[in-house]
Amino acid sequence: RRRVQDREIVPRGHLIHTVLRLRLAMKLLLCLLPVVALALAEPTIWIKETFEDESWKDRWVQSKKKGSEAGDFKWSAGKFYGDAGKDKGIQTSTDARFYGVSAKFDEDFSNEGKTLVIQFSVKHEQDIDCGGGYVKLFPSTLEPEQMHGDSPYNIMFGPDICGPGTKKVHVIFAYKGSNLLTKKDIRCKDDVFTHLYTLIVRSDNTYEVKIDNEKVESGKLEDDWDFLKPKEINDPEAKKPEDWDDRKQIDDPEDTKPEDYDKPQHIPDPDAKKPDDWDDDLDGEWEPPMIDNPDYKGEWKPRQIDNPAYKGEWVHPKIPNPEYEEDDKMYKYDSFQYIGVDIWQVKSGTIFDNILVTDDEEYAKQFGDETWKKTKEGEKKMKDEQDEEERKRREEEEKKKKEEEKTDEEDEEEDEEAEAEGEGEEDEVVETEGGDAEAEEGGSGEEEEGDAADVKDEL
Repeated sequence: RRRVQDREIVPRGHLIHTVLRLRLAMKLLLCLLPVVALALAEPTIWIKETFEDESWKDRWVQSKKKGSEAGDFKWSAGKFYGDAGKDKGIQTSTDARFYGVSAKFDEDFSNEGKTLVIQFSVKHEQDIDCGGGYVKLFPSTLEPEQMHGDSPYNIMFGPDICGPGTKKVHVIFAYKGSNLLTKKDIRCKDDVFTHLYTLIVRSDNTYEVKIDNEKVESGKLEDDWDFLKPKEINDPEAKKPEDWDDRKQIDDPEDTKPEDYDKPQHIPDPDAKKPDDWDDDLDGEWEPPMIDNPDYKGEWKPRQIDNPAYKGEWVHPKIPNPEYEEDDKMYKYDSFQYIGVDIWQVKSGTIFDNILVTDDEEYAKQFGDETWKKTKEGEKKMKDEQDEEERKRREEEEKKKKEEEKTDEEDEEEDEEAEAEGEGEEDEVVETEGGDAEAEEGGSGEEEEGDAADVKDEL
């Protein structure tokens, strides 16, 4: 650099070199932007399980806690499916059993500052009457082989069915030693087809529940679960004034009961008569049966009028709750390391598949479309075909049964006719034999009388 007349002059060659360097840097940045954007958009996947082959047994650990009461999972696509390979999952196999199995994430993670997406598909092809179809996310403290219903978990999510009264989607959060159930009634699917269940928990303390990639419920955690104590409570020092009148209406003091109002509710039946064979000494004094009194008007009550002293409903004054504490991280858990199925089923046959835990809502939707959605139409088609075959089989059996019944009836009629004809022939034979016997008896009598005459003549 050199100064000329108090002005700072940059050599021309140096300026051109600087511009060229800036242009090169801009080109490199533009080339790297797609790579950076892709890296930033890449979802974090803690588990993605599609049960493509029997190697799933190496990743999932069966609980031994229930012993002989525990059922085993089998690898199956069920009785009907859209794709025999892609629709294979783990299926409950024995009725009236506990089922417990879990898989470990690649890392123990916290969802602080992140979106948490839990997604899986479940099919109750047995037309379940009572049993769970939910999953649980556990912290690192879980002992997989000892997992059971009381094992501490962070989140429980999925359908639960038991009779006509319970058909709900459980969304339960563990919070400060309590398991919090949602205040909302989220209905689950109760047919025999595969359905996709998704729970999204966001770092702004909001949530969303989807079924088959469609939103069915959403809101704020604080509103729909009792995470926090109420902000206000009734003032324990406040009491309703003794002269506070909250009766909207009162008895009319001018109204009086009519003199002829009181009538008995039941009266003796005037049409009843003492039976002729009634014996007062043996049966006691006869009393007519009682009947409802048509003149009975019920208990008299005075007419109601508006209460002139009515002050309205007394509202208990509120005060700030000293136990209330704000928590802007109620969504957060410090440790997630396992996902498991821990259920009881009366009737087995439920299939779990396409299990995903990620931080990307869009990726979860895409994964659901590529798995559940791609085979759902084929699954329904196969089930419809099976139902049609079953319908035809039942019709054939019913038709065959009716034909057999008709044949049996015809055979019975023929037997009855043959039996009747046989009885008629027997009667004719009996009559013929009777006549012959009488004729023989008559002939032998004549011979005996002739012999007697001869003997008499000889004598």
